[in-house]
Amino acid sequence: MDGNSAKRLNDLPTKNCQYGKNCYRKNPAHFAEYNHIHLESIIRSHSDGKYTIPDEFSLTKDLILEQIEIVIKLFPHLSLQPQRKVQKMEEDLEKVSEKPKKEEEPKLPEAGCSKDTEKRISPPKEQTKPTRNIHDYIKVVLPKGKMAEKLKAAAPYNFFLTTITDSPNTHTESLSITLQEILDKSLGDLECSLQINFMVDVGWLLGHYYFAGYDQKPLTILYGDETPDLLNISKVRPNVQAMKVPMSGPFGIHHTKMMLLGYTDGSMRVVISTANLYEDDWHNRTQGLWISPKLPAIPDASDTAFGESPTNFREDLLKYLMAYNNPKIQNWITRVRKSNFSEVNVFLVASVPGGHRSTPKGPIWGHPRVGHLLTQHSSKVDESCPIVGQSSSIGSLGVSVGSWILGEWGINFRKDSAPAGLRRMPHFRMIYPSFTNVKNSHDDLLGGGCLPYQRNTNDKQPWLKNHLHQWKSNKRHRSQAMPHIKTYCRWSDRGLHWFLLTSANLSKAAWGAFNKSSKFEPPLRIMNYEAGVLFLPKFVTQTDTFPLDGSSIAAKVFPMPYDIPLTPYGLDDSPFLMDYLHEALK
Repeated sequence: MDGNSAKRLNDLPTKNCQYGKNCYRKNPAHFAEYNHIHLESIIRSHSDGKYTIPDEFSLTKDLILEQIEIVIKLFPHLSLQPQRKVQKMEEDLEKVSEKPKKEEEPKLPEAGCSKDTEKRISPPKEQTKPTRNIHDYIKVVLPKGKMAEKLKAAAPYNFFLTTITDSPNTHTESLSITLQEILDKSLGDLECSLQINFMVDVGWLLGHYYFAGYDQKPLTILYGDETPDLLNISKVRPNVQAMKVPMSGPFGIHHTKMMLLGYTDGSMRVVISTANLYEDDWHNRTQGLWISPKLPAIPDASDTAFGESPTNFREDLLKYLMAYNNPKIQNWITRVRKSNFSEVNVFLVASVPGGHRSTPKGPIWGHPRVGHLLTQHSSKVDESCPIVGQSSSIGSLGVSVGSWILGEWGINFRKDSAPAGLRRMPHFRMIYPSFTNVKNSHDDLLGGGCLPYQRNTNDKQPWLKNHLHQWKSNKRHRSQAMPHIKTYCRWSDRGLHWFLLTSANLSKAAWGAFNKSSKFEPPLRIMNYEAGVLFLPKFVTQTDTFPLDGSSIAAKVFPMPYDIPLTPYGLDDSPFLMDYLHEALK
């Protein structure tokens, strides 16, 4: 690492973490940006490395020791500070601890768990207004009341990227949004919501609900990654119910990012996203979101098929939600069933853990689902058009490109509606940030914190480098914003044949792999929960392809998240590996 990088990683941050001693984060990027006085005090006062954790700390000692280890790796000079500075640090810590709560963290008023409770208990007047400046809590704040207009202008794709804090051009880009905008009252008066995600910082999330005016509304969270706050949130916020999704095996993860938003007029909305619900993912990372139109409630006496979309989105969403087998989201299953999805123009493509075989209606999950839809609805794609993947992580793919990529996964991703016959397998291209991409990012090597591809996996598949391409997004002002978005598509000189936005990385765990040892029809083995949306021109623009430039008058240009043509890796390039960040922090 060069001198400037070392300086960036060793300079103590000047901003205090708003959660203070209650911070449970373990992401190095968080500790590089925010000061944690209580940890620094412990480090400075124990130069021998034998740390004593005060009993009054609410978090487990093991967690605090993990945080201390992260801080020391980031700022090794802390353990070398003279002992005379310790007393001042402890005094500073005491001052922080004695501050009124409204200055220590966002003031989130206590919320009733039902409408009846709200009627019985009138919250104190000061609780009805924010006690903090939203700009101190949220880095990019756009004007309120404008999101409905922005969503209308984004039709028919409704495809957005998140704003990038350090890229001001994205703050005014019409297809860039913030989480506050998703909660904007112009989209509807929120009655309740279901957040389905992998990683959730519930304090950060409730801060957004607070500033949107919805912190007292019922909120259900299905999550994958356990934290102390999620375990205990219902005790302090009775309107919030958080449930960890159980996994059948040790290697699968609950990776879906989805929002169901219910409004007071009986309507609802679906958001499919690639972003976890914590600050880093909405800061300097490129994320993608699809936002549905408003889905009105259907009359009680309606036929069961009334309100279904041409893409059967409602039926597929119900199958996905029922796969959780969780009675506590039955109210959402009922609400989806009684909502009008007729304006939805994309297909839901999802994965759920288990062994799956095809059904009379075709495959339901994973990469066979993609192949089934392309066979039915994609215009013919010439074999010269590559399959282009782009993700934030890469799994173990086998000893060659033919093992799983072109031997199984690509067989489905290559399909179209043309008659089956002898056709050449298309080339495969993969967009994944190089070391140089990450080094030049807004956050230097810390920008690679969302790219967990590891050396031990990369070393087993050296063939992959021949297929790798740089992350480059100059047109969308995001070349320095490392991609946590995941996309798959095919295009030709005629245009974009289809586009898939999803939570699923390029891995067998996400897309599934056939158990070829089975004596009968081999089941598709999937380990993860994933969700995405497939854009097909036939349903979105009623054309054969989506335009990629302004030459077509038949449809709006599709808003690609990266630059075309692609930029292949050079001879000296290598994919960014999480090992590089770990080594830099040693």
